[in-house]
Amino acid sequence: MAFYYSRRKLKVREDEETGELNIVPYLDILMNLIIFMLLSITGLASFGILNVSAPAYGPAPAGVTQASPTDEPKLTLSVLISRKGHFVSSESAVLGEQGEPTVPTKAGDYDYAALNAWMVKIKAEFPQETKVIVGADGDIPYDVLIQTMDAIREEQGTQHRLLFPDVTLAGT
Repeated sequence: MAFYYSRRKLKVREDEETGELNIVPYLDILMNLIIFMLLSITGLASFGILNVSAPAYGPAPAGVTQASPTDEPKLTLSVLISRKGHFVSSESAVLGEQGEPTVPTKAGDYDYAALNAWMVKIKAEFPQETKVIVGADGDIPYDVLIQTMDAIREEQGTQHRLLFPDVTLAGT
């Protein structure tokens, strides 16, 4: 008896087409979403920007000259935030009673209106001064720091004139 192989059985069968996953449309959607999110974040970030400078360390640059004694006195205003309230001080004096905050907290809440009133008084005495140093204890919430800077930077109420717009954050 002769044994014959059929051509059909000798021929290698191609694997059945399983259908390849087409990820091109998915990648298109993903890229569009990434671009949209990047553009929207950069647009929204400009709304929350406050200009604040870091403290400078080291000697003064070579082009800066020292002030002569005939110039009007410098204020060097600083506002420190603690759990007790706001301590407002200058180069020569601390405003308020010794050891007590200039603007104490009221029932645990910070009094930003009273702080702003102090800043208006100080600005009336030193109209050319624009700089203030702001420092805070480590456990002070970020929102308190921002609201303090808002109270320092411009007068609250009907007229919004600038008080001390050049804010420098101090490390405590």
